[in-house]
Amino acid sequence: MKNMRKQILFLFLLVVCAGTVRSMEPAQVKPVKNLILMIPDGASLATVSAARWYQWYLHPDKPKLAIDAYLCGTVLTHSSNAPIGDSAPTTSCYMTGYPSLAGYVSTYPVSRGKDDIYPMDPSKAYQPLTTLLEAAKVVHQKATGLVFTCEFPHATPADCSSHSYNRGRYEWIAPQMVHNDLDVVIGGGASLLSEVDEVYLKANGYGIYKNDIEGMRSYTGDKMWALYNDRDMTYDLDRDASKEPSLEEMTRKAIEKLSRNENGFFLMVEGSKVDWAAHANDPAAMITDFLAFDRACGAALEFARQNGETVVVIVPDHGNSGFSIGSNRCGGYGNLTKDDLFHSIAQVKLTAEGFAQKLNSEPATNVQQLFSRYAGFELTDEELQTLYHCAGYKNSPVPEEQRSEKDALASLYSSSLNGFIAKLITSKTCFGFTTGGHTGEEVFLAAWHPGGDLPLGMRTNVELNHYMAAAMGLTGRLDELTAANFAPHTEVFRDYAYEIVPAATENGSPTLVVKHGKDKKKQLSISPNTNIVKLGKKGNEEVKLSSVIIYVDVNSTFYVPRSLTGYLQ
Repeated sequence: MKNMRKQILFLFLLVVCAGTVRSMEPAQVKPVKNLILMIPDGASLATVSAARWYQWYLHPDKPKLAIDAYLCGTVLTHSSNAPIGDSAPTTSCYMTGYPSLAGYVSTYPVSRGKDDIYPMDPSKAYQPLTTLLEAAKVVHQKATGLVFTCEFPHATPADCSSHSYNRGRYEWIAPQMVHNDLDVVIGGGASLLSEVDEVYLKANGYGIYKNDIEGMRSYTGDKMWALYNDRDMTYDLDRDASKEPSLEEMTRKAIEKLSRNENGFFLMVEGSKVDWAAHANDPAAMITDFLAFDRACGAALEFARQNGETVVVIVPDHGNSGFSIGSNRCGGYGNLTKDDLFHSIAQVKLTAEGFAQKLNSEPATNVQQLFSRYAGFELTDEELQTLYHCAGYKNSPVPEEQRSEKDALASLYSSSLNGFIAKLITSKTCFGFTTGGHTGEEVFLAAWHPGGDLPLGMRTNVELNHYMAAAMGLTGRLDELTAANFAPHTEVFRDYAYEIVPAATENGSPTLVVKHGKDKKKQLSISPNTNIVKLGKKGNEEVKLSSVIIYVDVNSTFYVPRSLTGYLQ
């Protein structure tokens, strides 16, 4: 009888769960009002595990992360021609539904023939691809926002709101992001917002705050750019809370403003520097920046549960560093206790980058005191000598011309100051790294849908795009918008006279001039990386588009809306 009761209870629970949580294909997903995509850049599963253990070690009452109750599967991320991708093509795929090449930002890849993982159409190479953010804005008039800790034109935020075959061309990407009329942008890169772009934003009603945390906090308007530091924001472990907001605060501020739009919103939040810390093989930075990201997830999930009209998707774009809890440096590490594994890293109070800045701000006589205070150990004589020989250590008693990379520990520690500190701290743990680059393992997937329509199991990055598009009521619309707004100028204006006028300056951009032919008053002047088109021979009248104009120098092609011909008729 007791076993029968257990079986009945088990079947009842299965029925209840089946009614509230379902593995859904895109056609079955119920669309909602808002979507929040949260990306811990480069966060391998071992990083998540280490962060969880670290938190539990420091806070015995907190054994779980904010994301834990929402973990639902894994995602296979890849480039168009390789299993291991960088942030540009992998997040591009989340945003557009198409995998792309290394360094490509929401742009159709050049086909690599037999190396293509999926067949790619060579005729579409370099075409800009409409993103979920752009489609949400154009189709449903939703508010859009980006939150991140890198500089704003960096790969992941750029993937949401710009297009380029070269992720490093910030001079193309930054103005595109500005002219895509995002409602809220909060993150790093104050030096990268040009005067011209700032004028555009102010003219369109934006509050602009550079290194002004109080200004950001007190601003009551709906549209805002708040940027900190010249480039990236500070790692959370090193952050001065009086000068830079946490990722959680930035997320809450963005949601507060975006949720005022009655049509809903799309928000992407990136824990950007989890990836940077992994590249640097800095375990303290990886763990603490992931925990900062997890707190931001907690804020997003809290809003979603209360709001009842919001989907939250949490997923890294790729793995990084081959990080492991356990290393062959530690004999019998499988029998080490929680204290054995996490005590040493819990003593570290600065990232390698922050530690290097601290060492360079105080005399060499304070070295041992600094390591004791901020890392929980003092250097051996051998380690101290290696530090003195590090490039970038400004206060070393060893003159630069006398420093040698052939020092006794040079094979173990990088000759750079940051690299030395990261590897030194790792050597005091039982953590391991296999690389300073990206890795190809699947990444975790967590999600919340108010109706329980979740993407369970293993999904590819293409399939995850399809799920998010369905959740936003955008199934099939991305390709339609790409065809309508990013058509080659040679096709759009084939019945008109046109010419590409070369850039007036070395770093400038060309202009596409299109003429009616018979009616000389009907003329278009089209500049790339903006949403502004000038009408008439003198260009006195302007038209503001709902999408940005893209120029690709490789094929000398402007990608423009087909509707522009209407201004010539």
